[in-house]
Amino acid sequence: MSNPQPLEEEAYDMSGARLALTLCVTKAREGSQADLDALESMFQQLRFESTMKKDPTAQQFYEELEKFQQAIDAREDFVSCAFVVLMAHGLEGRLKGEDGKMVDLEDLFQVLNNKNCRGLRARPKVYIVQACRGEQRDPGEPIGGEDLVMIAKSSPETIPTYTDTLHVYSTVEGYIAYRHDQEGSYFIQTLVDVFMNRRGPILELLTEVTRRMAEEELFQEGKPRKVNPEIYSTLRKRLYLQ
Repeated sequence: MSNPQPLEEEAYDMSGARLALTLCVTKAREGSQADLDALESMFQQLRFESTMKKDPTAQQFYEELEKFQQAIDAREDFVSCAFVVLMAHGLEGRLKGEDGKMVDLEDLFQVLNNKNCRGLRARPKVYIVQACRGEQRDPGEPIGGEDLVMIAKSSPETIPTYTDTLHVYSTVEGYIAYRHDQEGSYFIQTLVDVFMNRRGPILELLTEVTRRMAEEELFQEGKPRKVNPEIYSTLRKRLYLQ
Protein backbone atom coordinates (compact mmCIF):
# COMPACT_ATOMS: atom_id res chain seq x y z
CA MET A 1 0.00 0.00 0.00
CA SER A 2 1.55 3.28 -1.11
CA ASN A 3 2.02 6.19 1.24
CA PRO A 4 -0.32 9.14 0.64
CA GLN A 5 1.30 12.11 -1.03
CA PRO A 6 1.64 15.19 1.19
CA LEU A 7 -0.56 18.13 0.29
CA GLU A 8 1.32 20.69 -1.75
CA GLU A 9 1.37 24.04 -0.01
CA GLU A 10 0.15 26.77 -2.30
CA ALA A 11 0.41 30.39 -1.30
CA TYR A 12 -0.91 33.62 -2.77
CA ASP A 13 1.60 35.54 -4.88
CA MET A 14 2.47 38.58 -2.77
CA SER A 15 5.11 40.01 -5.10
CA GLY A 16 2.88 42.79 -6.41
CA ALA A 17 1.38 45.90 -4.87
CA ARG A 18 -0.24 45.68 -1.46
CA LEU A 19 -3.03 48.16 -0.81
CA ALA A 20 -4.83 49.15 2.39
CA LEU A 21 -7.82 51.38 3.11
CA THR A 22 -8.75 52.37 6.66
CA LEU A 23 -12.06 54.11 7.41
CA CYS A 24 -12.34 55.16 11.05
CA VAL A 25 -15.00 57.11 12.92
CA THR A 26 -13.19 58.85 15.78
CA LYS A 27 -16.22 60.83 17.01
CA ALA A 28 -17.17 59.59 20.51
CA ARG A 29 -14.60 56.82 20.14
CA GLU A 30 -11.73 57.78 22.41
CA GLY A 31 -8.55 55.83 21.76
CA SER A 32 -9.17 55.62 18.00
CA GLN A 33 -6.01 57.56 17.20
CA ALA A 34 -3.89 54.96 19.01
CA ASP A 35 -5.40 52.31 16.72
CA LEU A 36 -4.74 54.41 13.63
CA ASP A 37 -1.12 54.96 14.67
CA ALA A 38 -0.64 51.22 15.26
CA LEU A 39 -2.18 50.32 11.90
CA GLU A 40 -0.01 52.88 10.11
CA SER A 41 3.12 51.31 11.59
CA MET A 42 1.93 47.82 10.66
CA PHE A 43 1.10 48.72 7.06
CA GLN A 44 4.44 50.47 6.67
CA GLN A 45 6.33 47.41 7.92
CA LEU A 46 4.30 45.03 5.75
CA ARG A 47 4.88 47.25 2.66
CA PHE A 48 1.27 48.28 2.08
CA GLU A 49 0.28 51.46 0.27
CA SER A 50 -2.04 52.77 2.95
CA THR A 51 -4.89 55.28 2.75
CA MET A 52 -6.71 56.41 5.87
CA LYS A 53 -9.87 58.50 6.17
CA LYS A 54 -11.23 59.76 9.46
CA ASP A 55 -14.87 60.30 10.33
CA PRO A 56 -16.63 59.10 7.18
CA THR A 57 -20.40 59.44 7.03
CA ALA A 58 -22.42 56.31 6.33
CA GLN A 59 -22.53 57.25 2.64
CA GLN A 60 -18.80 57.99 2.59
CA PHE A 61 -18.02 54.49 3.88
CA TYR A 62 -19.51 53.18 0.65
CA GLU A 63 -18.12 55.94 -1.56
CA GLU A 64 -14.56 55.47 -0.26
CA LEU A 65 -14.79 51.71 -0.92
CA GLU A 66 -15.99 52.40 -4.46
CA LYS A 67 -13.12 54.84 -5.05
CA PHE A 68 -10.72 52.20 -3.72
CA GLN A 69 -12.18 49.59 -6.09
CA GLN A 70 -12.02 51.93 -9.08
CA ALA A 71 -8.40 52.85 -8.33
CA ILE A 72 -7.47 49.16 -8.10
CA ASP A 73 -9.14 48.30 -11.39
CA ALA A 74 -7.45 51.29 -13.08
CA ARG A 75 -3.93 50.21 -12.08
CA GLU A 76 -1.67 48.74 -14.72
CA ASP A 77 0.56 46.93 -12.22
CA PHE A 78 -0.20 43.67 -10.44
CA VAL A 79 -2.12 43.99 -7.15
CA SER A 80 -1.39 41.14 -4.74
CA CYS A 81 -3.70 41.86 -1.84
CA ALA A 82 -6.01 44.43 -0.25
CA PHE A 83 -6.76 45.16 3.38
CA VAL A 84 -9.85 47.13 4.41
CA VAL A 85 -10.09 48.26 8.04
CA LEU A 86 -13.50 49.50 9.22
CA MET A 87 -13.75 51.09 12.69
CA ALA A 88 -16.91 52.64 14.09
CA HIS A 89 -19.75 52.13 16.52
CA GLY A 90 -21.97 49.38 15.25
CA LEU A 91 -24.65 46.74 15.59
CA GLU A 92 -24.72 43.31 13.99
CA GLY A 93 -24.21 43.75 10.25
CA ARG A 94 -24.12 47.55 10.37
CA LEU A 95 -21.74 50.41 11.08
CA LYS A 96 -22.61 53.92 12.24
CA GLY A 97 -21.12 56.75 10.21
CA GLU A 98 -19.97 60.07 11.64
CA ASP A 99 -23.41 61.47 10.76
CA GLY A 100 -25.17 58.89 12.95
CA LYS A 101 -26.63 57.02 9.97
CA MET A 102 -26.05 53.30 9.43
CA VAL A 103 -24.42 51.46 6.55
CA ASP A 104 -24.77 47.72 5.91
CA LEU A 105 -21.50 45.81 6.07
CA GLU A 106 -22.67 43.46 3.33
CA ASP A 107 -22.97 46.42 0.93
CA LEU A 108 -19.35 47.32 1.71
CA PHE A 109 -18.09 43.76 1.34
CA GLN A 110 -19.66 43.37 -2.11
CA VAL A 111 -17.66 46.25 -3.60
CA LEU A 112 -14.43 44.23 -3.79
CA ASN A 113 -15.81 40.77 -4.53
CA ASN A 114 -14.72 38.77 -7.59
CA LYS A 115 -17.62 40.10 -9.64
CA ASN A 116 -17.20 43.78 -8.90
CA CYS A 117 -13.42 44.20 -8.63
CA ARG A 118 -11.48 42.66 -11.52
CA GLY A 119 -8.13 43.80 -10.13
CA LEU A 120 -8.63 41.64 -7.03
CA ARG A 121 -10.27 38.66 -8.72
CA ALA A 122 -8.87 35.47 -7.16
CA ARG A 123 -6.64 37.59 -4.91
CA PRO A 124 -6.93 37.96 -1.14
CA LYS A 125 -9.19 40.60 0.35
CA VAL A 126 -8.94 41.02 4.13
CA TYR A 127 -11.55 42.94 6.12
CA ILE A 128 -10.77 43.99 9.69
CA VAL A 129 -13.88 45.22 11.52
CA GLN A 130 -13.47 46.94 14.90
CA ALA A 131 -17.04 47.59 16.03
CA CYS A 132 -19.67 46.36 18.44
CA ARG A 133 -22.04 43.72 17.09
CA GLY A 134 -24.67 43.97 19.81
CA GLU A 135 -25.09 44.85 23.49
CA GLN A 136 -24.30 41.54 25.16
CA ARG A 137 -21.34 41.24 27.54
CA ASP A 138 -19.37 38.07 28.19
CA PRO A 139 -18.37 37.45 31.84
CA GLY A 140 -16.54 34.28 30.81
CA GLU A 141 -17.06 30.63 31.76
CA PRO A 142 -14.91 28.13 33.70
CA ILE A 143 -13.12 25.56 31.60
CA GLY A 144 -14.68 22.37 32.45
CA GLY A 145 -15.72 13.64 15.55
CA GLU A 146 -14.32 15.51 12.76
CA ASP A 147 -16.71 16.83 10.05
CA LEU A 148 -16.57 15.36 6.58
CA VAL A 149 -16.38 18.06 3.95
CA MET A 150 -17.40 17.16 0.41
CA ILE A 151 -15.54 19.19 -2.20
CA ALA A 152 -17.20 19.51 -5.57
CA LYS A 153 -14.98 19.34 -8.61
CA SER A 154 -15.14 22.69 -10.38
CA SER A 155 -13.93 24.12 -13.65
CA PRO A 156 -10.55 25.87 -13.41
CA GLU A 157 -11.86 28.59 -15.73
CA THR A 158 -14.38 29.96 -13.26
CA ILE A 159 -14.29 31.07 -9.64
CA PRO A 160 -17.05 31.61 -7.08
CA THR A 161 -18.03 35.22 -6.50
CA TYR A 162 -17.14 35.25 -2.82
CA THR A 163 -13.82 33.41 -2.60
CA ASP A 164 -10.46 34.77 -1.48
CA THR A 165 -11.99 36.87 1.26
CA LEU A 166 -11.21 37.03 4.95
CA HIS A 167 -13.48 38.80 7.45
CA VAL A 168 -12.08 39.41 10.93
CA TYR A 169 -14.47 40.89 13.49
CA SER A 170 -13.33 42.30 16.83
CA THR A 171 -16.04 40.37 18.66
CA VAL A 172 -18.60 37.64 18.09
CA GLU A 173 -22.13 38.26 16.88
CA GLY A 174 -24.34 40.04 19.39
CA TYR A 175 -21.56 41.27 21.68
CA ILE A 176 -19.89 44.59 22.33
CA ALA A 177 -16.27 45.38 21.44
CA TYR A 178 -13.92 46.99 23.94
CA ARG A 179 -11.75 50.07 23.46
CA HIS A 180 -9.47 51.87 25.93
CA ASP A 181 -9.74 55.66 26.01
CA GLN A 182 -5.98 56.16 25.62
CA GLU A 183 -4.49 52.85 24.49
CA GLY A 184 -6.98 52.03 21.75
CA SER A 185 -8.93 48.83 21.16
CA TYR A 186 -7.54 45.58 22.52
CA PHE A 187 -8.39 43.85 19.24
CA ILE A 188 -6.51 46.23 16.92
CA GLN A 189 -3.53 46.53 19.26
CA THR A 190 -3.24 42.73 19.61
CA LEU A 191 -3.68 42.12 15.88
CA VAL A 192 -1.03 44.70 14.97
CA ASP A 193 1.44 43.26 17.49
CA VAL A 194 1.00 39.72 16.15
CA PHE A 195 1.09 40.72 12.47
CA MET A 196 4.27 42.77 12.97
CA ASN A 197 6.19 40.33 15.16
CA ARG A 198 5.12 36.84 14.12
CA ARG A 199 5.57 34.93 10.88
CA GLY A 200 3.29 32.35 9.32
CA PRO A 201 0.08 32.14 7.27
CA ILE A 202 -2.49 34.71 8.28
CA LEU A 203 -4.98 32.19 9.68
CA GLU A 204 -2.32 30.93 12.08
CA LEU A 205 -1.56 34.50 13.11
CA LEU A 206 -5.25 35.10 13.76
CA THR A 207 -5.36 32.00 15.93
CA GLU A 208 -2.64 33.62 18.04
CA VAL A 209 -4.66 36.85 18.20
CA THR A 210 -7.67 34.85 19.40
CA ARG A 211 -5.59 33.01 22.00
CA ARG A 212 -4.18 36.22 23.46
CA MET A 213 -7.54 37.93 23.59
CA ALA A 214 -9.23 34.89 25.15
CA GLU A 215 -6.62 34.76 27.92
CA GLU A 216 -6.96 38.44 28.79
CA GLU A 217 -9.45 39.60 31.39
CA LEU A 218 -10.90 43.03 30.74
CA PHE A 219 -12.78 45.10 33.27
CA GLN A 220 -15.82 47.22 32.54
CA GLU A 221 -17.57 49.12 35.32
CA GLY A 222 -15.56 47.04 37.78
CA LYS A 223 -16.72 43.72 36.36
CA PRO A 224 -14.48 41.19 34.57
CA ARG A 225 -15.29 40.63 30.90
CA LYS A 226 -14.05 38.30 28.17
CA VAL A 227 -13.91 38.98 24.44
CA ASN A 228 -12.60 37.20 21.38
CA PRO A 229 -12.58 37.93 17.66
CA GLU A 230 -14.57 36.01 15.06
CA ILE A 231 -13.08 34.96 11.73
CA TYR A 232 -14.73 33.97 8.46
CA SER A 233 -12.52 32.76 5.62
CA THR A 234 -12.99 31.76 2.00
CA LEU A 235 -9.26 31.93 1.26
CA ARG A 236 -8.15 29.23 -1.19
CA LYS A 237 -4.43 29.45 -0.45
CA ARG A 238 -2.08 30.38 2.37
CA LEU A 239 -1.64 34.11 2.80
CA TYR A 240 1.73 35.29 4.12
CA LEU A 241 2.27 38.93 5.06
CA GLN A 242 5.91 38.70 6.17
